[in-house]
Amino acid sequence: MSDQSTELRETVRRWYAAAAMKVTEGGTARCGPQPVEVDENFGSTLYASDERDALPAEAVAASLGCGNPTAVADLHEGERVLDLGSGGGIDVLLSARRVGPTGKAYGLDMTEEMLELALSNTRKAGATNVEFLKGTIEAIPLPAATIDVVISNCVINLSTDKTAVFAETFRVLTPGGRIGVSDVVADDDLTPRQRAERGDHVGCIAGALSFAEYREGLEAAGFVNVEITPTHPVADGMHSAIVRATKPRTEARTSPATGSADACCGVGACCTPAETSADPRVTVAEAKSASGCGCQT
Repeated sequence: MSDQSTELRETVRRWYAAAAMKVTEGGTARCGPQPVEVDENFGSTLYASDERDALPAEAVAASLGCGNPTAVADLHEGERVLDLGSGGGIDVLLSARRVGPTGKAYGLDMTEEMLELALSNTRKAGATNVEFLKGTIEAIPLPAATIDVVISNCVINLSTDKTAVFAETFRVLTPGGRIGVSDVVADDDLTPRQRAERGDHVGCIAGALSFAEYREGLEAAGFVNVEITPTHPVADGMHSAIVRATKPRTEARTSPATGSADACCGVGACCTPAETSADPRVTVAEAKSASGCGCQT
């Protein structure tokens, strides 16, 4: 990680630690340049009143997100859910209620103060199917293929290595698992500099990907059925959006010769006069024979 990325992560950590302390002391946290009570683009106003009323006041006060991912993740009884950047625990606690006693909701956060607040809120809520983990969303401390649904609320935009976030999310999901994320996304014609002009990184604006970048990042990690739907503006050309995607139930077949799924049996342009071996060290016939595929003549 570069010095600049390390410094930016530490800035984010300090800001959210201060937000947690403010809530602990009886205040209200916020994300963005204005209090949530004023602009209503971030925070607890994005949740239904019955959801807010069912949770500890501190969990509601610490809500910093730009959406309500639990409302779009289509959670089912018995599922295992992971919230990336869980903060004070509002989405974890809501998820725990939806998946029921046979399911489990995990929260992951790098900020000690937020984790302490989340644990306190869990005790107040009486939730028993909840576990909070300390760590970063670029290196999720869970085994592969152990999570059914990954949610996140306006946190991925804060990461300085979104490629790692997408890869780690894909890794921990079970085959057929899915993501239901709320995040800030920029119009495709906005440059990174223009995004930074609309708000700082900690304010959930400057680090946002464009719609095309978000889609490309998820697809590069292996996700399919990517949907990115804007819900409301948070700045000029910047939107809160719902992001959905699925991990395929079966992995794409890779070539024994090259390790790439782009070649069929280690051969490009399969079964056509333009066939060439993907590995120059073997012939077309040898590549096909080794992999047992058709069109070997």
